[in-house]
Amino acid sequence: MKLGVFLVLFQNLPLEQALDKACSYGLEAVEIGCGGYPGNAHCKPGELLKDKELIKRFKKTIEDRGLIISALSVHGNPIHPQKEIAEQFHKDWEDTVRLASELEVPVVISFSGCPGDSENSKYPNWVTCAWPPDYQAILKWQWEERIIPYWKKQADFANSYGIKKIALELHPGFAVYSVDTLLKLRKAVGPTIGANLDPSHLFWQGVDPVSAIRTLGKENAIFHFHAKDTYIDPINTSVNGVLDAKPYTQVLERSWIFRSVGYGHDYKVWKDIVSMLRTVGYDYVMSIEHEDGLASIEEGLSKAVSFLKEVMLKEAPAVPWWT
Repeated sequence: MKLGVFLVLFQNLPLEQALDKACSYGLEAVEIGCGGYPGNAHCKPGELLKDKELIKRFKKTIEDRGLIISALSVHGNPIHPQKEIAEQFHKDWEDTVRLASELEVPVVISFSGCPGDSENSKYPNWVTCAWPPDYQAILKWQWEERIIPYWKKQADFANSYGIKKIALELHPGFAVYSVDTLLKLRKAVGPTIGANLDPSHLFWQGVDPVSAIRTLGKENAIFHFHAKDTYIDPINTSVNGVLDAKPYTQVLERSWIFRSVGYGHDYKVWKDIVSMLRTVGYDYVMSIEHEDGLASIEEGLSKAVSFLKEVMLKEAPAVPWWT
């Protein structure tokens, strides 16, 4: 297993300097933002695709530092009800898939997206409850008319470029946010759909990441992994529960906040996560995503790297010599 970073953390630095930062922490892999919500500060697929020499130079810049690209990320909402917004996200997605093929990067990460509630919607409608009956009708329309048809086409599109792993990040606010919604889409579309598993989004929903890893791993549905933590405020949660739309800056009032790895859950929790990843056969990259409002970029990343180096298992497991 390799330790990496989602490089958008250093989006204010040129690519070369950002990569040097990653190397200075002893990291082995970088996940690169190519559009959508993460932006494209380090990689503009549309421009690179115009010139194969540019693609070769881009790849060499990374390889010369002993790094690999774990994934290209283009988190967006390509099924947004406003056509012009959806089209931009979709263009970013298609360009990123084409670039991943040229770079021989096996994984492209995105969100599933979330449509509106009808043909006439202006904003996404994320359904979180089963009643009144209107919500079941919305869900049926969304999945049958928007979500499944879109991703069926995109799985075929990705496959046509040799990309076999579309890693959708389980994130509330989008259609795929849980284990069962991921598996529902995978069943409808096929094995090209898998997860970019981020425990931070599971913690605040009340999901045990170890159980989620176990379930998805049995289906060979974990394609990439984000190392990020969440702190659950016991007082605010006991009053308001975990659904919280307050701004992330209101730390004292929120039910939960994102934290650097180790500042939300202890070594035992993360050792169990690493052990279950190994148990189900995931031996790729743990990509650190830093979104900690209480820590600087440098300190937050440094703490996460030190913590994860303690819990990761890098060597092949021993043959059971004791049996």
